[in-house]
Amino acid sequence: QVQLLESGGGLVQAGGSLRLSCTTSGSFFGINVMGWYRQAPGKLRELVADITANSNTNYADSVKGRFTISRDNNKNTVYLQMNSLKPEDTAVYYCNAGVVFAYGYRSREVWGQGTLVTVSS
Repeated sequence: QVQLLESGGGLVQAGGSLRLSCTTSGSFFGINVMGWYRQAPGKLRELVADITANSNTNYADSVKGRFTISRDNNKNTVYLQMNSLKPEDTAVYYCNAGVVFAYGYRSREVWGQGTLVTVSS
């Protein structure tokens, strides 16, 4: 069974920084795209950033220039460095990975349980 374990959430003041980590555990062949999504109260889940296996990145307009996504393929881990945080960044942040369970098979999405980020004004 493949699991994603997030860490690094917490409470921070506006203008501050946090770094989220997401580690993949279990048995699998490989991981394609990894990403971070977030869901604020009363809102739909939205993409924050994602990164391909060869480190091509994509960001939501609302976080460009403030957040940086990276990954360590040797550790099967994805990171999200969040700087200049704003109260509107408050949300539960979820890790997502396209996991290939065996050679020749298509990837399947796996989600973490989420980590809460709260930005106070």
